[in-house]
Amino acid sequence: MSSTSSAPHIAAPRVPPGLVLFVGVVAVSTASLFIRWAQRDAPSLVIAAYRLLLATALLAPGVLWRHHRALRQLRPAHWGWALLSGLFLAAHFAVWITSLEYTTVASSVVLVTTTPLWVALSARWTLGERLSARAWAGIAVALLGGLVIAVGDGCQWNRGLTCPVLGSLAGTALWGDFLALAGAWAAAAYLSIGRHVRGHTAFPVYLLIAYGMAALTLAAVVTLRGLPWFGYPPRAYGWFLALALVPQLMGHSAFNWAVRHLPASVVSLHLLGEPVGSTLLAWLFLREVPSPVTIGGAVLVLLGLAWVSRTPAVAGA
Repeated sequence: MSSTSSAPHIAAPRVPPGLVLFVGVVAVSTASLFIRWAQRDAPSLVIAAYRLLLATALLAPGVLWRHHRALRQLRPAHWGWALLSGLFLAAHFAVWITSLEYTTVASSVVLVTTTPLWVALSARWTLGERLSARAWAGIAVALLGGLVIAVGDGCQWNRGLTCPVLGSLAGTALWGDFLALAGAWAAAAYLSIGRHVRGHTAFPVYLLIAYGMAALTLAAVVTLRGLPWFGYPPRAYGWFLALALVPQLMGHSAFNWAVRHLPASVVSLHLLGEPVGSTLLAWLFLREVPSPVTIGGAVLVLLGLAWVSRTPAVAGA
């Protein structure tokens, strides 16, 4: 086999990839802050719908202009998978944004960031990828951290540990933790499907279809539930637009760009900066100070995620 590769050469970037990753982390870290401010005026489902509708509207012109041929050549099966991934993306935003009504930014963002764990676990059955012992160890540590966060949010220490019964979970921080975890499960399904579809179509095309489907799904839910689209204070629409521009398009674009110039494991580790950034912003602007138990659980989750991100997924690799 010749040492000369016919693969296209990616020119050295003019901007340091590390700087782009830092900007991406800061951008995605603002999401929970913008959501909290928007929730003062609008329901969570409306916020989710506007976020995806505006992001799709901003993304569509460029994708349709540059990738219209790839869009026309997409096979029906791949259309179906991309649309299905959009449904899971809609579910992700619906439940995660709602979780911020009930629990702290720190707990919500740490739990929703466990998405890579569920992607790895699902790949065990959907793609036949065997997890190594080290990967299983990282998953166990992260899940232990999630349990610590749940105990810290759902229980109180008063001459002994007391926890609410299952029937009274709604409206508590523990319910918010569950919604954040459900958001991670939905995001894992979205990403797992994306791994399959992106092998057959350009990423911007897949992104536009998934975003568009998620936006239409959330719009339908908002309409069916009779939630108002208009009549909110102008600042609410400003937060909707900020969500679409900063964490959705700027943040995700930064990570997608960086993965072309840096190892995927490095980019994955930078993604773990989102819970840290979100917690710091919540402390500065929302005066939310995480409890020592939450901090301890978050450290375990992030350590587990970092371990999994730097560990070969396949046993014996």
